[in-house]
Amino acid sequence: MRDLDIAVLIVTYKCAQLTIESLRSVQGERQTIGLCIRAFVVDNASGDLSAIAQAVESNGWSSWVTLIAAPKNGGFAYANNLAIKIAYENYSPAYFYLLNPDAQVRPHAIGSLVRFLESHPDVGIAGGSFENLDGSDWPIAFRFPTLLSELDDGLTFGLVSRLLRNWVVARRMSLVHQPVDWVCGASMMIRPTVFAAIGGLDENYFLYFEETDFCFRARQAGFSTWYVPESRVMHIGAQSTAVTRGPKRLPGYWYESRRRYFAVTFSIGHAMVIDIVAVLAHSLGWVKRMIARQTHTAVPYFVRDLLQHSVLWPRNRHLPVLRCFRPPR
Repeated sequence: MRDLDIAVLIVTYKCAQLTIESLRSVQGERQTIGLCIRAFVVDNASGDLSAIAQAVESNGWSSWVTLIAAPKNGGFAYANNLAIKIAYENYSPAYFYLLNPDAQVRPHAIGSLVRFLESHPDVGIAGGSFENLDGSDWPIAFRFPTLLSELDDGLTFGLVSRLLRNWVVARRMSLVHQPVDWVCGASMMIRPTVFAAIGGLDENYFLYFEETDFCFRARQAGFSTWYVPESRVMHIGAQSTAVTRGPKRLPGYWYESRRRYFAVTFSIGHAMVIDIVAVLAHSLGWVKRMIARQTHTAVPYFVRDLLQHSVLWPRNRHLPVLRCFRPPR
């Protein structure tokens, strides 16, 4: 039987060395019987490509690594769509695997996802478990954000969190295969029929919420997303972006992505209600922290920035139509 072609997509932005180590981990997976693994690395106009090209040449990876220079820094979705388009131009992959540049696959990580999808043809997307740089577990998948999850996130109050535990976005997973709402785009395998049905990632998201939106659109089209714990990836985290490095002020594009997700997924009216609840919840959460002298644990200027980017204001209600790659028919 013909080997299954697997396209590994890596988007890099000012993290050339991490990307090289990620490719090195993928090289080990290329020994998996029955798989033909190739990598497509997109530099989002950061200047990473020359250093990565040198590593590809010196390590003899040029037969399976394709380097792509994006003409602009269009964000995570834009760069992945560019890689998907070029992969389709070269051959017809059996699966596409999104991998962060600050992530390294552990042995059999890619093969485990392929085997699961091959044995579950009704599943469209699969992701695995993570470990931190120190080797500790990070077995997390996710629920779709909702009004109730926003309420819990703002209040951070023990009793409320216990009552709303079934709506908290982050889910701590067990060691069994199970369906989830969405998985992290740092390690996500996608069946091509999903792209054929809904297109690629929405390029209106510069960064954050794009994989949440993608899994939601896939579910609407009848494709489920599953968590596959034996596929394990080491994710350094916070190296390719600065958002998760502690309670620092979030960039504007995080709020813009959040606004688009809620408005597109639900409606403008529903998103307005969610924003009102979020502002009230975070304000009460701030008062609780102030009383407990824990204001240093809060994201700076969160309520102010949320209001600035909220759909409560007419200027923020313009939502461009879906922009994504459409595979050839």
